Amino acid sequence: MINQEMFDLGAEPNKIRELFAFGLERKAAIGAENVFDYSIGNPSVPAPDCVTQAFRDLLQMDPVVLHEYTPSPGDPQVRAAIADYLTRTFGLAATPGNVYVTSGASSAIAITLSAVCEPGDEVIVISPYFPEYRTWTHTAGCTLVEVPAQVPNFQPDVAAIEAAITERTSAIIVNSPNNPVGAVYSRESLTALCDMLARKEAELGRRIFLVADEPYREITYGAEVPYLPSLYVDTIVCYSFSKSLSLPGERIGYIYVSDRMLDAGAIFTAVCGAGRALGYICAPVMLQRAVAKCLGTPSDVEAYAANREILTRGLTELGYEFVEPEGAFYLWVRALESDAVAFSERAKDFELLLVPSDSFGATGWVRLSYCIARDTIERSMPAFKALKESYR
Repeated sequence: MINQEMFDLGAEPNKIRELFAFGLERKAAIGAENVFDYSIGNPSVPAPDCVTQAFRDLLQMDPVVLHEYTPSPGDPQVRAAIADYLTRTFGLAATPGNVYVTSGASSAIAITLSAVCEPGDEVIVISPYFPEYRTWTHTAGCTLVEVPAQVPNFQPDVAAIEAAITERTSAIIVNSPNNPVGAVYSRESLTALCDMLARKEAELGRRIFLVADEPYREITYGAEVPYLPSLYVDTIVCYSFSKSLSLPGERIGYIYVSDRMLDAGAIFTAVCGAGRALGYICAPVMLQRAVAKCLGTPSDVEAYAANREILTRGLTELGYEFVEPEGAFYLWVRALESDAVAFSERAKDFELLLVPSDSFGATGWVRLSYCIARDTIERSMPAFKALKESYR
């Protein structure tokens, strides 16, 4: 016997991963230079020098000490370094006792939802959204409630979110800068959202946690990214170093339970319990210590900005419609037919790997991840032209 629910999850198609795997096959067959892979958010810029130096320094330690277990929530010194960084950067006191080091943002969100939600609760997401939110919500025994963002600016529709809140609502996930659209939620939008949530908490007499999914916080093109714990008391931050330090495959991040919560200690205890239940304890120790040495190191945003300029200029000249990204490294492009999956399949004929929006809870768009080699973007323009001409 096997767990049928887990079997179904394993068998369920993941379009991003499918396209990524298809791209690997095509590159092996016809050469990487002939495939224009916009499928996955895999940073093409190298990790900053501080990461390499941190590993070199750590390798000089006593190997027994270097690779030993830490407490389940993480190395106390690493947690203290993260709390100190948050305090210095955002001006709100953060304590190490409310920091839980995780294997990236994925485990951070899975832990958080299991910690603050009870089976039967509802979790609100703003669509389009990262598809694994659905999986983590269902694993916590909860129902995912999709609320479309405003179009064309893709800011949260606060009135629609308020209308979606019920007596079973326990959390709302906010991802800004946003994957897949690249929108950055404005201070005005987030203030209105947080004021509404505080009002609904009082009205319903129950907690509504704001889960801030922030792997792209440092990757913006001039837009402000407001710090949500300063706007809403019941905020839990889920962070990953995958993008800020170009370490996607290393899977390291953290949960921060805002010290502004009156019962932050109890919430953090639930986080620890959820981490234990899910098996997400003692994140890779060498990585913990390496990222602690690189806190605040700036991302190479200029590389992504240049890619963004080349891609948007080229697609504009070809007549494609898209949302101008303010952050992250994704371009949300209108498909040339209503069926985004069919459009994505046709794009394969031109060796273009574009993720259909159906994966993100929306229709009629595709996501392009432009954290790829600049040369690949430049050489892909004839393929985009041929794709467009195929619809004439």
